[in-house]
Amino acid sequence: MMNKLSRENLMSLEEYSECRPTYRASVLEHKKNRHLDLADNIRLLFEDAKTIQYQVQEMLRIERIFEKSGIEEELEAYNPLIPDGQNLKATMMIEYDDPQERKIRLAELIGVEKVIFLQVEGFEKVHPIANEDLERETDEKTSSVHFLRFEFSPEMIRAWKSGAEVYSGVDHPHYEVDAMAIPGSVKRSLESDFDSTVINH
Repeated sequence: MMNKLSRENLMSLEEYSECRPTYRASVLEHKKNRHLDLADNIRLLFEDAKTIQYQVQEMLRIERIFEKSGIEEELEAYNPLIPDGQNLKATMMIEYDDPQERKIRLAELIGVEKVIFLQVEGFEKVHPIANEDLERETDEKTSSVHFLRFEFSPEMIRAWKSGAEVYSGVDHPHYEVDAMAIPGSVKRSLESDFDSTVINH
């Protein structure tokens, strides 16, 4: 399991430019099994070292950052989004194509990020700790992007790895999604985010 990223894990701007098409394709393929759609308008992307390295490389490329201090700033901003071994971390996106509808829905969906849940069969629902970096909602509306951390007990992780079903849903009055089993390909991909030593304690 990969720990947090350091400068040694990153490619130079020149190296990244040369391999970007192939690298980008591999990351997009990797992400296919790390998406979870909650009905039509809420999507979770579960982050890991690979998805975050891609984000950092892209930011360095776009901003033309090559100084040590600038690279360290990007790592400091993005490293907290990599799972720690006993949790899953996700970027949550609320997606409505029509700007007017989006405005109405974001006003209705205040607090929705706190009532997303994952649930390992036989255990209680796990609701996330949301937006630890900064507040992303006001009294008038929520943000269209949130960052979530789901913490699991060793017993939950053991059951997950032993084949228990894992469910997800939303308990919000304006966006109810009944518990549904997450696809097997997603479940297997997310298993790799858990540190195997955790379940032996």
